[in-house]
Amino acid sequence: MNVPVCLAWIASGPLWALFGLALYLLLHLGLCLRIVMQRRPVGESLAWIFIIFAMPFLGPAAYLVLGELRLGRRRALRAIHIAQPIRELLEELPGRSRVDWSRTEHRFKSLAEMSWRTIGVPAMGRNHVELIDSWQQAFARLIDDIDQAQSTVHLEFYIWNEGGEADAVAAALGRARARGVVCRVLVDDMGSYRFLRGAQAAELRSAGVDVQSALPGGLWRVPFVRIDLRMHRKIVVVDGRIAYTGSLNLVDPRYFKQDAGVGQWVDAMVRIEGPAVEPLAITFLSDWFVESDDQADELSESGDLRPQPARGQAIVQVLPSGPGIAGDAVEHVLLTAVYSARSELVLTTPYFVPSDPLRMGLVAAARRGVKVIVVVPARVDSRLVRYASRALQGELMEAGVRIAAFGDGLLHTKSVTIDGEHCLFGSVNLDPRSFRLNFEILLAIYDRPFAERLRALQQSYIDRSELVDLQSFRQRSQLQQGIESLARLASPVL
Repeated sequence: MNVPVCLAWIASGPLWALFGLALYLLLHLGLCLRIVMQRRPVGESLAWIFIIFAMPFLGPAAYLVLGELRLGRRRALRAIHIAQPIRELLEELPGRSRVDWSRTEHRFKSLAEMSWRTIGVPAMGRNHVELIDSWQQAFARLIDDIDQAQSTVHLEFYIWNEGGEADAVAAALGRARARGVVCRVLVDDMGSYRFLRGAQAAELRSAGVDVQSALPGGLWRVPFVRIDLRMHRKIVVVDGRIAYTGSLNLVDPRYFKQDAGVGQWVDAMVRIEGPAVEPLAITFLSDWFVESDDQADELSESGDLRPQPARGQAIVQVLPSGPGIAGDAVEHVLLTAVYSARSELVLTTPYFVPSDPLRMGLVAAARRGVKVIVVVPARVDSRLVRYASRALQGELMEAGVRIAAFGDGLLHTKSVTIDGEHCLFGSVNLDPRSFRLNFEILLAIYDRPFAERLRALQQSYIDRSELVDLQSFRQRSQLQQGIESLARLASPVL
């Protein structure tokens, strides 16, 4: 039955059918008008309109649940309340550490200035940065630092999963609290759902460790908050003098998602000493005071917030991002870095669904002679992401971008090196969710020795990967290409 005949049939039917049709059309048109008036990126707007009309009932429901940035009234009020104290703390940072740009290329100073004006955090000089390229070493160093803590231990993670070395961290927190150290743990409510409601969290609370969930979910909250907005940051700050960040969740890969069929997760972290620890501490405390019931005037009393002496030569810029924090800021930073590349650009990410601007930037870089390599896992734990990613890879390879499929587990490290001289490293995936929806943390490190070490780690990933062959890629079945093309339509909202 075609549409005109269907409409004629409804028009000849009972009055309630006409009334239902009117409501149906008003709902769809109203949602589409709302999407257009919000002036989102064009691809995202078209993707939502497609979803709404392609799935007549599920589409509108999906948009009402997942389509708008609703953080909840209480959380929004807490964020407003804490904004001014945080702003004042950030304004003090430029005087904390002078940056000697004479040791770096002039373009890095321009990148840092753009990032500062976009996100509000300046670059900090005189840091010691250590790349930790194995989860075993990361846990060992973290536990040792917790055991040496004297005043505070602050941990913020997307996922805390019980078992193995994660239990050893919990034990270290218990020992620290017994010494009188203030211990705070902030974990995402959905990513750490089992942990928050399990025996280990209860034991930590009984020991005096403050355990707090971030962005609580639940079906009863659906009318009030968007439940897929997640706290994706990984931050550790010990005594305000040592900090960690990167891609590793508080999980032992031997016990985490072993039934997902993707192998062990492969991660890396960075350990920092020096002035750049303070903006990471500010980021944690900002998140903590928004999510907890603590008072904002306690912020300045935290032992974490104090200037740190010079520990090395690295220039580090801490770049937090998330809903309400300079929209698209992290994507602007990444795009500027991509366009600054002269000879080589290497990117590693578990979820590669580039936005249109990033895709065009990578294509433009390859076409102007830059060696561009994107390293992704051969298998990921999201079928939709896998299909959408493959739909975008063909155009990139046609332009000369090399796609390396890592086959030794789920490569979870998120990193970008530019000409082996400057790098981006943190929790940000190369997909729209990380750019616009998740609360993320990214480091821009303007230091050739560190960039060279990170580039060597990336090369070890490439050596354990297989380059995707363009000719074989073109020979995918029509059915597979069709599924991937459909998934690509939803890529702006993944």
